[in-house]
Amino acid sequence: MFAVYKKELRSYFSTPIGYIFVGLFLALSGAVFSMNTLQAREESSSVDFFSLMLIAFVVVLPLLTMKLFADERRLKTEQLLLTAPISLWSLVFAKFLAAYTIFSVTFLASCSNFFILFEYGDNIEGAIILGNIISILLIGAAFIAIGVFVSSLTENQLVAAIGTMAILLVLLLMDTISQYITIKFIRVTVKWFSIFTRNTDFSYGIFNFSALVYYASVAFIFLFLTVRLFEKRRWD
Repeated sequence: MFAVYKKELRSYFSTPIGYIFVGLFLALSGAVFSMNTLQAREESSSVDFFSLMLIAFVVVLPLLTMKLFADERRLKTEQLLLTAPISLWSLVFAKFLAAYTIFSVTFLASCSNFFILFEYGDNIEGAIILGNIISILLIGAAFIAIGVFVSSLTENQLVAAIGTMAILLVLLLMDTISQYITIKFIRVTVKWFSIFTRNTDFSYGIFNFSALVYYASVAFIFLFLTVRLFEKRRWD
């Protein structure tokens, strides 16, 4: 597994994708931080920063996941992976972990912006910042797992990216969509899947165990579906 993990990490920076992701992510986070948080210097604007970054994930995270398995199919190397002396769970998790490593390191680097606020002595609560960071890391894991699954469905990286964007956008809009549903049972069900609704406690520095389980479950389910898909292909 570690060999696949290292190979995937290297592949991000042997092609432009890794540099594009890091550059775009840091540029977006810097712009949002400067316009929304640094100028306002309020706790509420810090919460808004992380909410806006969630929306940015719809565009930037598919850059990390679109090539993971789609590229293997395009290059006709998928069968080599399926017959390699490594379990499918290890294979899928290694690719997921490589993408998640790039994301989490880049995201944590962007959070260094908040040292500016502490340096100026603004009234910023560390618990709120920490809660949002934990939440974003959990949501990022769920989103990347979704991207891994979508990438396994096609050999076209663009299709994988667009498909992932569509799913992430729907998940982020669940809260808004639920407001227009008149049937209570359906409205409650749709709202239950809302990323923003489950993120509320974390965004104000309150640890929410049920939200943690939800994000972890989403990540596990999509990784499991990816493994099952490859198990089917292995025996076809």
